Order: sequence, then structure tokens, then C-alpha cells
Amino acid sequence: MRIIIGHLVFSALALLVSAFPVRAEDKSFYSPIVFIDKEKGYIVISSSGSVFPVEASDAAKPHLEKLPVSGMIDIVAEMRPGNAPLLKSWKLMSGESTCKHFDGKTCK
Repeated sequence: MRIIIGHLVFSALALLVSAFPVRAEDKSFYSPIVFIDKEKGYIVISSSGSVFPVEASDAAKPHLEKLPVSGMIDIVAEMRPGNAPLLKSWKLMSGESTCKHFDGKTCK
């Protein structure tokens, strides 16, 4: 009887959780800049043994050209299931640039 009640409670909780939309999660990456595609608005980085693109937000796209390929960057990106992560902010840790810090709106 306890097992049946436990399964019912678990099923009800699983159904309740799946009914709400999934919230986007932010993740930080510390990586070398592998490639910058200014036309498409992507920056390619490597993390945990894989290389992948990060899509720049509309506010970040004009500043991509200021980043140096092979520079070390610390970025915060919104993880989007089924899509490339969306770049929210960055801090350039090494390399020359007129935009060492992008806070999501402006470059410094």
C-alpha cells in the first residue's frame, strides 16, 4: 500500500513539474576564443573538450569585431535547449581589445 501511495505522489509531482515551462539557466565559460563569425553573430569557444558556437545577443553583435581570436574570455551565456547558448556578458582575460568588459548592454 505504501509503495502504491509513493508512486502516486511521485507521479503527481512529476506531472506538476512538467506542466511548468523550463526556466533558462545561465552558465559561465572560461575559454580561448577559437573563431568569431561577425556576419552570423557567433563566437566559437571550447569547453570540457568540445568546441561549440555561442550566439551573440543583438546588443553584443556590434562588439564582436573588437575581440581577439585566441584571447582568453570569461563569458556568461543563457543555455537554451535545442539552440546555441546566448551570450549575455563577457570579460576578456587576455588579449588586446577596446572592449574588455561587456555587461550585456555596453562595452568598457
